[in-house]
Amino acid sequence: MNANEGNEVEESLEDITGITCIYVPVNDVYESIQWYQKNLGYQPANNDLVEPGMKMAVLNLPDRNGNLPSPGLRQVVPALFLHQSDEEGGRLRFSWSLDNGKPHAMACFITPRIQELSKRFKENGVNILGERVTSGPNITFADPDGNIWEVWQP
Repeated sequence: MNANEGNEVEESLEDITGITCIYVPVNDVYESIQWYQKNLGYQPANNDLVEPGMKMAVLNLPDRNGNLPSPGLRQVVPALFLHQSDEEGGRLRFSWSLDNGKPHAMACFITPRIQELSKRFKENGVNILGERVTSGPNITFADPDGNIWEVWQP
C-alpha cells in the first residue's frame, strides 16, 4: 500500500504553514533564558519582563538587525516557550533503537556557521553529546535541564 493511498488532500489547501513554537520544560525559567540567549541567540519577546521566579517566557530569534519577528501565518523559526516544570514533567528527547537506545533530539536548528557555533558551545561549557557529518556537519547538545537539541549546517 502506498503511503499516500487513502489520504487524499485537496491540493489548493494549506492546512499547515509552519511551526510557531516549541514548548520547553525547564527547572528555572530565568536561568534558562540566560542560557538560550548566550548559546543560541534567542531573545525574550518584547512584552516579557525577565525576572527571577518567572514561570513562563517566550523566546524568539531576532533578525540580522536585532528585530524580533511579528507573529504570523508563516513562521520560519519557531519561538521557544519556556515553562517551569518539575522533574516528572519530562524533557524534550526520546530514545531510538537504531541509535543503540541513546537519547535523541526532538528538534534540529539550522545554521550557516556551525564551526563558530561549536566554538561558542565549547567556550560556554555546553553539554555536547555528539558531532557528526552526514549530509552536513551536525552537533547534538543538551541544555542544562537535559532537553536535547541538534544543530545542522546544510
